[in-house]
Amino acid sequence: MSMSVGDSDEDGPMSDINTTPLVDIMLVLLIIFLITVPVVIQTVQITLPKVQFEPTITKPENVALSVTAENGVCKVYWGMTPVNSTELLDRAVKKLKSEVEKAGGEAAFKADPTLELPEVHIRGDVDTPYRCIGGAIFTMQMAGFAKVGFISEPEAGSAVTRL
Repeated sequence: MSMSVGDSDEDGPMSDINTTPLVDIMLVLLIIFLITVPVVIQTVQITLPKVQFEPTITKPENVALSVTAENGVCKVYWGMTPVNSTELLDRAVKKLKSEVEKAGGEAAFKADPTLELPEVHIRGDVDTPYRCIGGAIFTMQMAGFAKVGFISEPEAGSAVTRL
């Protein structure tokens, strides 16, 4: 609080803004937000996977699918051949059965744990809706493929890092 005694050079009213109440309010709000933000944002503690670039080892028995969408219609290509969902399921079941028989049947997989089933590698266009890619994943899993992976294009200059 200030008090004016005697004559001064300034005869007009004092026009300076008293900022003390504004600073007090801002400090109180800061303390309130510092306390309430951790309470409001509650998440389950998990460890997220580390993303790294690993070159894909292409084996001849693996299945390569490409998924695109044109005018809202999903298109799936087995290699270079376009297939619909029923053809995709039929081809996938036949492919898996032939690979299992080529390896010696189901008994060979039970006897030798180093034998691996073929994998599915999906290349999805960046503008393709997830329902198209999810449909291809679901169909391949229904056929019996256990490993479904995605082929992506890494950023320039990214190196392989092993953890």
